[in-house]
Amino acid sequence: MGETMSVADDELAQIRAARQAEIQRQIETQAEQQMQTEELESAAQEEASVIAAAMRTILTPEARDRLARVELGHPELATTVKQHLYTLHQANRISIPVDDEMLKRILQGLSENNRRETTIRRI
Repeated sequence: MGETMSVADDELAQIRAARQAEIQRQIETQAEQQMQTEELESAAQEEASVIAAAMRTILTPEARDRLARVELGHPELATTVKQHLYTLHQANRISIPVDDEMLKRILQGLSENNRRETTIRRI
């Protein structure tokens, strides 16, 4: 009977060891995922700060104010405009500083592209 208890104890120890190894793998996986997420967030924040600094060079104060107001109502549109302006500036394809009127035209062009065609049908 003592031998049966020993076999059961060995099996129980093996099950515990396997479970501990599984938990350790899960913890390591979670830590790795968290590190990757933090690295992505850090890169995104760094890119945003670079673009924000570039906007101070690219846009006039009035245009920056307008873009800030657009960002309050349409953050996706503002982000798209900032990235577009930054890309154009990097490629030297835009004359700086971009004034308020030019920014209005850019915004109008982008918002026209994003508008959906709606039709009203009477049944």
